[in-house]
Amino acid sequence: MLLFIIIILGYFIGSIPTAVWVGKAFRNIDIREHGSKNAGATNTFRVLGKRFGWFVLLIDVSKGVLAACLPHFFTHMLLGYKDEFLILQLCGAFSAVVGHVFPIFANFRGGKGVATSLGIVIGINPYAAIVCLAIFLIVFISSRYVSLGAITSALCFPFISYFMINEDARIMIVFTVVLGVMVILAHRKNIDRLLKGEENKMNLFAKKA
Repeated sequence: MLLFIIIILGYFIGSIPTAVWVGKAFRNIDIREHGSKNAGATNTFRVLGKRFGWFVLLIDVSKGVLAACLPHFFTHMLLGYKDEFLILQLCGAFSAVVGHVFPIFANFRGGKGVATSLGIVIGINPYAAIVCLAIFLIVFISSRYVSLGAITSALCFPFISYFMINEDARIMIVFTVVLGVMVILAHRKNIDRLLKGEENKMNLFAKKA
């Protein structure tokens, strides 16, 4: 029963379509009909500017952190086993990513799950999150391709987690691989544009025209 509750809560948390709601509330537009047509922080930066972009990014990351921390609110129902707690964390986290990509509150048309995935990593393994974020920033700042930074971080994430896990947590390794694959698959159109040299570059610190 607790596992079911965590999965449902994780999905609904992930389903909060921050970019969609912000676009409709402050600009009366559907962010999914503009720019890259993606309901995520990157497209919010492009279409609505830095102020709303940073806000969407913060909320989407927070969704992942909250989903990963859900079991902490139910410690009185747990048996106290560490493996059981980790399984609940991973189930809530995975559900949040699914919710972000296929949000019930936005006709199942969501974002790519990168910011929410970062939040999940922060909630479960903050040290791995710091390394992944550093890799993302290095790739992004040097190339100005947000997608390339996200894809590179997703590829590195399983290896980073493996070397930062002290105990034998095979389910964690499986989770990191699945999460990394999900992020990469969500960027398949970006990969195609990168290969063709047609991907849009971005500078988060530039003023919106």
